[in-house]
Amino acid sequence: MHHTYRNEAQRREWQNPEKILMEAGVKAGDALIDLACGFGFFAIPAAKMIGSKGAVCGVDIDSEALEELRAQSARAGLSNLHVKLAAAEDVSLCKQCADIVFIGIALHDFKDPLKVLQNAKRALKTDGRLINLDWKKEKTPFGPPVEIRFSEAEAASLIERAGYNVVSVEDSGPYHYVISADLIP
Repeated sequence: MHHTYRNEAQRREWQNPEKILMEAGVKAGDALIDLACGFGFFAIPAAKMIGSKGAVCGVDIDSEALEELRAQSARAGLSNLHVKLAAAEDVSLCKQCADIVFIGIALHDFKDPLKVLQNAKRALKTDGRLINLDWKKEKTPFGPPVEIRFSEAEAASLIERAGYNVVSVEDSGPYHYVISADLIP
């Protein structure tokens, strides 16, 4: 079950996408892939930060969410935001084209998270980065059931198993953590 938060204003009270993307090192001109992008809570701010010299590609299996994201992106005049209807397990969008592959509170939702991470690896440039933001495995006032969440250690070991080098694991606000990883040379 994919948990999408339609109410962006409410979500912004506990999650600041610009701050998270900035801390993840997203900058003008980057190519970023947002896996399980949903309604674009991260994809839209990322596209604004990256600007016309870069690109954001949002991938999701929810066609309704992508339609909504397309409409939002058109309203905001973002020509650098592209969407692809696909399961992250089935798609590696390109070979070594992405500076950043971003997974926002979705790793625990994928049927085969290891395969998603391996696909992401193929899409990353040699100096590219994987950013995995997810729920802490503890009781929070909202969010998915605790038992389906990955702890920081579980997520980090999965990311390492997929062939990355985990660079940092940090808290991101009260309910989330963010793992940054790069490719093993």
